[in-house]
Amino acid sequence: MSSKRIAVIAHDGKKAEMVAFIKDHVDYFDGVEIIATGTTGKHAENAGLRVDAKLSGPLGGDAQIASDLVEGKVDAVIFFRDPLGKHPHEPDVLMLLRLCDVHNIPLATNPASALFVLKGIIDGV
Repeated sequence: MSSKRIAVIAHDGKKAEMVAFIKDHVDYFDGVEIIATGTTGKHAENAGLRVDAKLSGPLGGDAQIASDLVEGKVDAVIFFRDPLGKHPHEPDVLMLLRLCDVHNIPLATNPASALFVLKGIIDGV
């Protein structure tokens, strides 16, 4: 795969933070193929990025991204999770996180780690 593919996902309480992160680091996303769950993808598109949007998380978007991940079609996952909220699709979220570990895929769950992962993936560090 020639270009990098990064999945971006955010729980509802973290979508604004994800949009701010993308806007603040839009240069790093230049030339990157972005895949996202439905609503997060719409927010990324509103920030001016092209996105391969899947279903929303509760409708199976997390599982769709996990499927791409196990097929070697994802280079990193940025998932801004809301650790204080309840999420009906938590089993899907945990499955995605587990698969990142199983397949050795870089995973960031907050802006600080996301920046390190993004720089590492893009700069080849």
